Amino acid sequence: MSNISSVLEQVKTKGPLVHNITNYVVMNNTANALLAVGASPVMAHAIEEVKDIVTISSSLVINMGTLSGKWVESMLTSAEQAKATNTPFVFDPVGVGASAYRTEVAQKIIETATPNVIRGNASEIMALAKLTNSTKGVDSTIDTQDAIEGATLLSKKFNNTVVISGATDYIITGDTVSKIENGSPLMAKITGMGCTATAMVGACLGVEENTHMAATAAMAIMGVAGDMANEKSAGPGSFQMNFYDSLYDITPEILDAKVKTNA
Repeated sequence: MSNISSVLEQVKTKGPLVHNITNYVVMNNTANALLAVGASPVMAHAIEEVKDIVTISSSLVINMGTLSGKWVESMLTSAEQAKATNTPFVFDPVGVGASAYRTEVAQKIIETATPNVIRGNASEIMALAKLTNSTKGVDSTIDTQDAIEGATLLSKKFNNTVVISGATDYIITGDTVSKIENGSPLMAKITGMGCTATAMVGACLGVEENTHMAATAAMAIMGVAGDMANEKSAGPGSFQMNFYDSLYDITPEILDAKVKTNA
């Protein structure tokens, strides 16, 4: 069994509790994906309880897809608590660079607590690295390969792991660059697949201390499940259903057999 597949086995056997502060659009999707793979999601946003929930959770996921003032307060409080309790924390800077407010919120979150992992598309990672200030909403307008320099700068600055999602996924920790070349083009036709990838990183971080390995395993699980779902799908609707089934059916043996990686 490889290191990547051993992370999947741990997720399925340990059932990590993943605290998600995520966006309105994807809550159901990400919760179902986490359940399907064997993790346990909690979607708690109220500022009155987030400290307690972070404290009992295996990891924290902050996704700033649908921002509002109250939720930003909860995000900052949760990040602060994750730092205090040494709870692994993954940040998804959805749409950063698309508005001044998004950029400001992203900066505040990172200043409050350094994320163990940052996951975004190429445009978001480059905007976060201040190499560009233009994004097309939450969709990437830049190839993942072009964002590697920005991701490397971010990783070295924060001493963490940065994931760039795309046709090829790159996982970057300092000068170490791993890539996953699995996945289906249909994944881009379903809202929230990137957000689901971030939640999957949270699940893997909840059982694996090595952030690079956790993030690599998460992207491998997403990509291979995407390949499996693609084989039996006619379009985006059936793909989404089959993707959940694939996350449920995927085993360490299947992951080892199907993953395309240099890790």
